[in-house]
Amino acid sequence: MSWIQTASGRQFWPLRPSAEDVDLEDIAHALAMKCRYSGHTQQFYSVAEHSVYVSRYCSQAVALWGLLHDASEAYLPDVSRPIKPHLTGFADIEAGVMRAMCHKFGLPHAEPAEVKAIDTRILLNEKAVLMPHTPADWGIEAEPLPGLRIECWTPTEAKTQFLRRFKELVG
Repeated sequence: MSWIQTASGRQFWPLRPSAEDVDLEDIAHALAMKCRYSGHTQQFYSVAEHSVYVSRYCSQAVALWGLLHDASEAYLPDVSRPIKPHLTGFADIEAGVMRAMCHKFGLPHAEPAEVKAIDTRILLNEKAVLMPHTPADWGIEAEPLPGLRIECWTPTEAKTQFLRRFKELVG
């Protein structure tokens, strides 16, 4: 079997991704069920919640890209940053899924620099709240996002907020 079964019952081929197979409800559901940092947090904190926060801190011009910046993780595993470069072929697979996402939602294929910068800065907010006993310096040359309050939504709330934010952005 070269496809995965999604929460809605659809089939998705991660090695042959197609925009027609991408489903917003599946994305919201899967990201709401995935815990960031391989689960090494004080409380459950979903990729969906993280994505909503990134989107809120992005300018209106790139906010939808911010919301969907980790959408490939709905169909692929959430591989932590230190490991990704060592998984031969994974970056190409992930890029293929993101191309399908971009095509589906009418986004440019290249991740905007603003989204990447916000995504990096939010790591400092998340570390302070979700891993307060972690003494290690993560080597991030940036400041945390001002005023961000991480709430640790339940998966149901995270899915609802993700879909709500999408609707705010696209109408």
